[in-house]
Amino acid sequence: MIDWDDVRYFLAVARAGSVRAAAERLGVNHSTVLRRVAQLEGRLGAHMFEKLPSGYRLTAAGEEVLELADQMEVSSHQLETRVLGRDQSVRGLLRVTLAPPLATHLLMPDFSDFARLYPDIEMEILSSGELANLTNREADVAIRVVYDRRTLPLNLHGLKGPDVFGGIYMARDRLAAWRAGAPDPIRWIVISIHGIPDWARSGEVRAAEVPFRVTDAEAQVAAARQGLGMTTLPCFVGDADPLLARVPGTDLHMYGTLWLLTQGDTRKTKRVRLFTEFVSRRLAAYAPLLAGLSLSPD
Repeated sequence: MIDWDDVRYFLAVARAGSVRAAAERLGVNHSTVLRRVAQLEGRLGAHMFEKLPSGYRLTAAGEEVLELADQMEVSSHQLETRVLGRDQSVRGLLRVTLAPPLATHLLMPDFSDFARLYPDIEMEILSSGELANLTNREADVAIRVVYDRRTLPLNLHGLKGPDVFGGIYMARDRLAAWRAGAPDPIRWIVISIHGIPDWARSGEVRAAEVPFRVTDAEAQVAAARQGLGMTTLPCFVGDADPLLARVPGTDLHMYGTLWLLTQGDTRKTKRVRLFTEFVSRRLAAYAPLLAGLSLSPD
C-alpha cells in the first residue's frame, strides 16, 4: 500500500524543486521530507529525483509517478471535502486532552456549560499527565501549558490563551500557627518526580530539610490543606482555595502560556470550532486568576 502522506511530500518536492522549499511549504523539517520521499522510493523500487546543483529534477520514473500523484491529490481533496461537509453537524465525539488540575480546578464548569449547550456532542475529557498525540488522532483538542511555542510540532494549529503563573502556598491555619511561634516543623510538599525548585527556597517561612512526597496534584493539595507544610501550586488552584494562603515573602513564577491546539482537518469540524471558540472566551475571562492577580488582600 502506498502511503498518501509520502506521495504528498513527493509532490511538494516536485513542485518546489528543492527539499528545503518543500519543507517550508509543508511546515516540517528538512529531514522529514527526505525520509518521506525515501519511503516512497523504497516502496516503488525506483528513484524519483536526481539531485543537481540547481535542485531536484524528476527522473523518468518520477515523471510517471507525478501524473498519478496529481490524480491522487484531486481525489483526496474531493474525499476530504465530502466527508468534512458531512461533519458540520453539531454532533459526534469530541475528545479533549488536558492536565488534571486544569480539568478539576478550572475548566470543568465550562465543559459542563458547553455540554448543556450542545447535548448531541459526546464529550470525552482525557485529563492525564500524558500528552495525547493529536497527529495520531488520540484527541481532537489539546489544552496545554507551553513554556516555549517553538517546542510544539509545526503541524499543530494553535490558539494562544493567557499566561499561567504559580506561587507557594500553605494552609491558612498553619500559617497563623507559624506566626504565633508554633514549633512544629514545616515541610516542603513535593510531587515525587519534581523535587524542590531552587527559587522556592526563598521567603520568610523556612522549611525542614525532610520533604513530604506525593505522586499526584490532588494529593499535593490535600497535604497542604492538612497543614503538613508548603508547596508550589498554580495560582488558579491556590488562590481559589479558601483553606490555603500564599507564603509571605515569596514571588510568583511563570509556568508558561495556555494554548488550545488542534491538528489538520480536525479543526475544521464544526464541533471542534465551536468548542475552541467557547473555551477561548472562558480562558480570556480567567486571565487575572491564571496570572495570580485576582487575590484580594488579607
